[in-house]
Amino acid sequence: MKKFVLPLAAVALVSLLSLGVSGSMPQDAEAQTARPNFVFILADDMRKDDLQYMPKTRAVLKSKGMSFQRAFVSNPACCLARATIMRGQYSHNSGVMNNMNGKHGGWEAYKRYGNEKRNVATRLNRAGYRTGLIGKYINGYNGSKVPVGWDKWFARWNDGSGGYFNYDVNDNGTRRHYGAQDSDYATDVLSRETRAFIESSVAARKPFFAYVAPKAPHEPATPAPRDEHTYDGLNASRPPSFNEKNISDKPPWVRNLSRLSDADRARIDRRHERRAESLQALDDLVAGVVNTIKNKGVMGKTYIFFTSDNGWNEGEHRIPSGKQRPYEEDIHMPLLVRGPGIAAGSVTSHKMVLNTDYFPTIMDLAGIRKPDYVDGRSLRRILKGNRTPTWRTAILLEGGRLHSPSFSGIRTSDRKYVAYDGGKKELYNLGRDPYELHNRHPAAKPRPWQVSRLRALKNCSGAGCQAAENGR
Repeated sequence: MKKFVLPLAAVALVSLLSLGVSGSMPQDAEAQTARPNFVFILADDMRKDDLQYMPKTRAVLKSKGMSFQRAFVSNPACCLARATIMRGQYSHNSGVMNNMNGKHGGWEAYKRYGNEKRNVATRLNRAGYRTGLIGKYINGYNGSKVPVGWDKWFARWNDGSGGYFNYDVNDNGTRRHYGAQDSDYATDVLSRETRAFIESSVAARKPFFAYVAPKAPHEPATPAPRDEHTYDGLNASRPPSFNEKNISDKPPWVRNLSRLSDADRARIDRRHERRAESLQALDDLVAGVVNTIKNKGVMGKTYIFFTSDNGWNEGEHRIPSGKQRPYEEDIHMPLLVRGPGIAAGSVTSHKMVLNTDYFPTIMDLAGIRKPDYVDGRSLRRILKGNRTPTWRTAILLEGGRLHSPSFSGIRTSDRKYVAYDGGKKELYNLGRDPYELHNRHPAAKPRPWQVSRLRALKNCSGAGCQAAENGR
């Protein structure tokens, strides 16, 4: 591992920012340690059904906590989903609408709209939490600075691309290079850094928030050397939508896709095998983090979240790879939560939860008021097994530009309506057609309530989003 030092001016700026933030922290260590800890683990491009390849995670989180069967992301792309998690906002409110750095995308847009100064970490940090980001930050991040509000900063350099070996990290203002040795494997490095952060936080008697963002199973989906043959010969699933025979009802950017050839199928299967194998080190990371929390005696006051930023296509509707579409493969996420007061092995199968909800949930569990700009809602009552008087009956889908025109859509428990720029539409009855094989538009029209609620969701903000999701 090579070490490169950032310019002294940059290091000095980081130090000043850190001092400015820590100066407002409460000084009563006992009061701080009474608050719960949080570990938020975010996989990259992991589908909901990929959880089958992570037996340790299922054992230490799913069996010991709560699993959500209807967890979604609103905008299924890396940067956009991460901005939503950090801010608790739909993309149209965070201002981050695509992955590419610029006025409306990437790290540049994230900064431009003030998101670095106000997010889940800055909120916790001001309340006395020790905060750490370990892994991927926001697409386009160039490694030049440590944002305000983070005590531990171990962020990958320019992580819109790159692999699992030979990469650079900004380690609290110091640029470090990791090479091609087995010990440089990215997921394992993040595991070591996360466990060290937890240990040092407990030693300092500080409540902590660890945001852990590994690369797996994102392309190139390189497994750790020890896992290279774990799933030799594994094939991707073949749901009814795989290599869909009749796509005449789909919009033109799907209709133009050819049937998958034998070579296409083989490529999908090889990629799927690598993805499953790359998840083994992530499985080890989760188990290692849980063991560290146990060994340090803080399991009774630590919440652990595990989810993904977006899904991935593997041949459904003839789409050989990719994301950022409104189909279920892209938006339907794994979500496991373990922590105090959460019943072991519990399942939430009906309520729709969204990535806007993580910020307000953490605030609620920590006893901190959420900002008014947050669009999501707290999951605390669900996690604790209590009844929720009202809950959302719809979520907003928004995105596009990469594989299709921009879109906005509304998904309820059994219906989906998507409207694309240019006029194309998709309408599905998910209760009867869960694989989205039969677009009912234009033979059937969206119901008036779908159109009106979509209009309300597209323009909502803050508490207005909850009202629009509830149907008020």
